[in-house]
Amino acid sequence: MKIGVLSDTHLYRVTKELREIYDNYLSDKDVILHAGDIVSPEIVDFLNKKTFHGVHGNMDPHEIKEMLPEKKILELGQYRVGLIHGWGSPAGLEDRILSEFHDVDVIIYGHSHQATNRVKNGVLLFNSGTATGYTHSSNTVGMLELSDTIYGEIVTL
Repeated sequence: MKIGVLSDTHLYRVTKELREIYDNYLSDKDVILHAGDIVSPEIVDFLNKKTFHGVHGNMDPHEIKEMLPEKKILELGQYRVGLIHGWGSPAGLEDRILSEFHDVDVIIYGHSHQATNRVKNGVLLFNSGTATGYTHSSNTVGMLELSDTIYGEIVTL
């Protein structure tokens, strides 16, 4: 199973840049996940062309918070995947999100805009960063492949 991961897009409308990201990196994936700070229902509708799961973030308006939960556990293949945005300072963020989930193989999160692909306490912590430039670092998307093992990759755009 191939999964495309986005977070912190902070877009008020579907842009040419988002369409290109979708065409080049997401259109061939089985599932698309968004870890919050989507900002516009138009983005949810656009990503929902495929199997889509998302959560809301701290910058999302009420409308998004009504559409998407704060956190979610997905059964993807043989794996349990936690999806959450995150909150507060980037310092200690991983510990805070780890305490929100039990018995998961992967936690996908956002909030910090810092791409992360590492294992802590036996759980893959995966943050795709931001694909659309709402940060001072590189624009990135995440790719996960779930088979006999879990493989995560951060792709710099």
